[in-house]
Amino acid sequence: MNLRRANIKDANDIYKLISYFAKKGLLLQRTLSNIYDNIRDFNVIEVDNEIVAIAAMHVCWEDFGEIRSICVKEEHFFKGYGRALVEASVRDAVDVKLSKLFVLTYQVEFFEKLGFFLVNKKVLPKKIWGECINCPKFPNCDETAMMKIL
Repeated sequence: MNLRRANIKDANDIYKLISYFAKKGLLLQRTLSNIYDNIRDFNVIEVDNEIVAIAAMHVCWEDFGEIRSICVKEEHFFKGYGRALVEASVRDAVDVKLSKLFVLTYQVEFFEKLGFFLVNKKVLPKKIWGECINCPKFPNCDETAMMKIL
């Protein structure tokens, strides 16, 4: 396993992985252009020169960031890759001096084990109006908002 920062050459593989899980309704679809625009947010895990897991830590405002687009190829579940990516995202958030990190997720127990706690989506107004408004599930989002204080 090789956990590293994403680079431009990874954009298509990131796009394919996000698209796969977006079609299942588990992630928000991202355009290839959006991935290029935010490539520096992403960490990837490679196994045998193949990207098998990704996550992005996106700065939303002066005090908080979001872990987004976290996914692991199904054949690589339960190998600790998700945990490694969340831990890398936390380090990235600390490096840029954020005080809070949040996630919208269906994997509540997973994030609870990593120190996140439930919050009301209303505490995330910049997220809601910045991106959620464009989501096909808005305003009936069924994801759970969770936060970690850094």
